[in-house]
Amino acid sequence: MTATVQHILDILERIAPAELAQSWDNVGLLIGDPGQPVHGIMLALDPTSQVLDQATRLHADLLITHHPLIFHPTKSIRTEQPGGRLISTAIRHNICVIGCHTNLDAASGGVSDILARRLGLEKTRPLDPTSSESAADSCGLGRIGEYPVPLTPDDFIGRLREAIEPPWLLEAGPRPETIRRVAVCGGSCFDYAGKTLDLGADVFVSSELKHATARWAEEAGLWLVDGGHFATEQIVIASLHQALTKELEAAGLELPLHTAAQRSPLARIF
Repeated sequence: MTATVQHILDILERIAPAELAQSWDNVGLLIGDPGQPVHGIMLALDPTSQVLDQATRLHADLLITHHPLIFHPTKSIRTEQPGGRLISTAIRHNICVIGCHTNLDAASGGVSDILARRLGLEKTRPLDPTSSESAADSCGLGRIGEYPVPLTPDDFIGRLREAIEPPWLLEAGPRPETIRRVAVCGGSCFDYAGKTLDLGADVFVSSELKHATARWAEEAGLWLVDGGHFATEQIVIASLHQALTKELEAAGLELPLHTAAQRSPLARIF
């Protein structure tokens, strides 16, 4: 059977249902025809010109990215500008593009779930459960969980480095003596810092820590760790690759499935 874009959309709906996406988000098929045959798939965290080049070289005509290629309302497609150029390149090379963003953040087995698992947390639950009646209790943004035996802050940092291989780590607020309860949220989720404090977290791991939130943490007495946006989210791509492989095999679809070589757009100077 020849796979179509719609076949892949149906599979993704089982992995990360679109109803889990935030209302402000833009997920699903962003470029292309759902009836178009698919001969190869590429997965990436970010839609970039380098990723489209890789897809073209590998004859992958479907690109699935975590961050949507089209996010804000598009009033024009200026091909001399970066966003318009990416859209134009995808269309010119007949590459369909799917965004799998906050629905993958909130899914069971999604971004924060993987982050919590890699840190070895137990008894995890969402920080912000999805309110939909059809969503499982395990779905929602962020995760909070516990260690059966408390760790020292240094041991926890060691686990974090092993889990996400960050190019850097930032911290704010006082380090507690021991770490038992941990909150995580891949991407930029420090708006949940107050909630994690109310839930008794000893540390909250996310990314893009703002100055005002860091000052708040000092006063509130909560340890915050910024692991970087790319590092806290890139870990989901391998998991998505594994889930898609399993679903494709179950559906009897044989397709090359590639993961783009990609790194953070930020680099440490010293």
